[in-house]
Amino acid sequence: MKPTIIEDDLSGAEVQALVAWHLREMHKNSPACSVHALPAEKLRQPGVTFWSAWMDGDLAAMGAMKQLDPTHGELKSMRAAPAWRGKGLGEAMLLHLIGEARARGYARLSLETGCGDSFEPALGLYRKHGFALTGPFADYTEDPFSTFMTLTL
Repeated sequence: MKPTIIEDDLSGAEVQALVAWHLREMHKNSPACSVHALPAEKLRQPGVTFWSAWMDGDLAAMGAMKQLDPTHGELKSMRAAPAWRGKGLGEAMLLHLIGEARARGYARLSLETGCGDSFEPALGLYRKHGFALTGPFADYTEDPFSTFMTLTL
């Protein structure tokens, strides 16, 4: 079964709750100075597009893309809802975002995420779809708690 993925304005309570849960999880697994996840208000800023994925009326996943420049996008706030983890919803969102990046004409799509065991499922998903390790990009700096990856489109 394929999710319905929509561009979302983050006004719904379910979406706001998932964004808040995502932030809490990031703070549980990384030092505060190394958490680059965005709260809902920053996901609404110009240059950032947010999507939600729904299965039978239930919020299943979320993801966002920030335009860094006309040829470079950054993945933000990729997360499957707790009840949907391990069921392919993160992968469905990732494929949607890659398709959106290609449609926008981006030459590359980058991301920053954490490192360590709790991040390994996400890192494995990104590697599966062609993302390779890279150094910091945009305004990021070297950080022992960050993993930087890029996909050439």
